[in-house]
Amino acid sequence: MGRLEGKVAVITGAASGIGAATAARFAEEGASIAGLDIAKPADDAWALVCDKAPDAIFSEADIRDEDAVKGAIEGFVQRFGRIDALVNAAGVVGFGAAHLTEVAEFERVMDINVKGSFLTSKHVLPTMLEQGSGSIIHLASVEGLEGISGQMSYNASKGAVVLMTKNMALDYSPSGIRVNCLCPGGVATPMTAMLNVDGLKAIGDKLRGAHLLGRFAEPEEIAAAALFLASDDASFVTGTSLVVDGGYTAGHRITLE
Repeated sequence: MGRLEGKVAVITGAASGIGAATAARFAEEGASIAGLDIAKPADDAWALVCDKAPDAIFSEADIRDEDAVKGAIEGFVQRFGRIDALVNAAGVVGFGAAHLTEVAEFERVMDINVKGSFLTSKHVLPTMLEQGSGSIIHLASVEGLEGISGQMSYNASKGAVVLMTKNMALDYSPSGIRVNCLCPGGVATPMTAMLNVDGLKAIGDKLRGAHLLGRFAEPEEIAAAALFLASDDASFVTGTSLVVDGGYTAGHRITLE
């Protein structure tokens, strides 16, 4: 039996990257999948989910738009009758020091990374409260735990997600709802693909080298951590920030060579 047999999972950012990998992994483990993204998923990626999931549905919606999110979640509940897990994997990166960052860019990053996770949680929670159970998993980042130069808005947004996780765990643990977040290091997704182009490759190589394992994670490795938090194996885990970073935050390796 799969670790999510009979469960229903809502996954944002399901069209690509960590969200798509999580949808596929959860489907393999027996979950019905409700995917949500502003973009359509690649046909082959969503076909994989549909092949493995007992049932699967995908809705296009902007997670910054409360009416769109509310309508999508209501449709998922009507379809499945329950929601057991929410994975807030939708996110964007933002670059620039504070004095170089336009207000519109700061708002874009905060709206998607923080407001979007809040809105999907807000509209999933009534169903979980009625059930008396559920697991919410936010995607934060190691950059929500420590800063990196030139990414003020992204750092701020992921730091907010870490504290939002703790607050929601405090508020909803009496109702049987667990809330955690994942803090990945670098992940090989469309978001980091820009580091492979000429002019940015040296930065990409330096970032990979800052991970003790000498590489970025594959999306499937982050999906495996999300699976743990969504499953009954994590029944005593709430309010935590699970770091999955290949050693990025472990410290500095200094040799005498």
